[in-house]
Amino acid sequence: MQPIIDHIEITVKDLEQSVSFYDQFLPLLGFSLEKKTSAYIASHDKHVVEYSHPNLCIALTSPRESLKDDTVHRRRPGALHHLAFKAESRKEVDTVYSKLVEMNADIVSAPRLYPEYHENYYAVFFKAPDGIKFEVVCQKAE
Repeated sequence: MQPIIDHIEITVKDLEQSVSFYDQFLPLLGFSLEKKTSAYIASHDKHVVEYSHPNLCIALTSPRESLKDDTVHRRRPGALHHLAFKAESRKEVDTVYSKLVEMNADIVSAPRLYPEYHENYYAVFFKAPDGIKFEVVCQKAE
């Protein structure tokens, strides 16, 4: 077995707002909106919007009604701290950053080197509308 992630399902506070963001962000990573599907799963009382790619599927899920007013905090036990996507070059990181700025995304840190991680660690950090933190990183020397 290989340690390859098949899919990630993220519960979001506002599904409509999140879909608007992910519809713009995920194509930057190679996802096609033609592969986007949605469904309501009654047995789990949730709406799901799924973005499929040959390497990874990302699904957005509505919260349970009783939890809909909770806030995201990445430092809570069991929470996703952040999700990092691998870029092949620093130029790809910069291109994603430019598109995120056009989207008015919540930029946590513009692209730069992070020598505290290692000498070639070049990344941009940003948050989705509901506060989930993402990163696009290149770790190659250039």
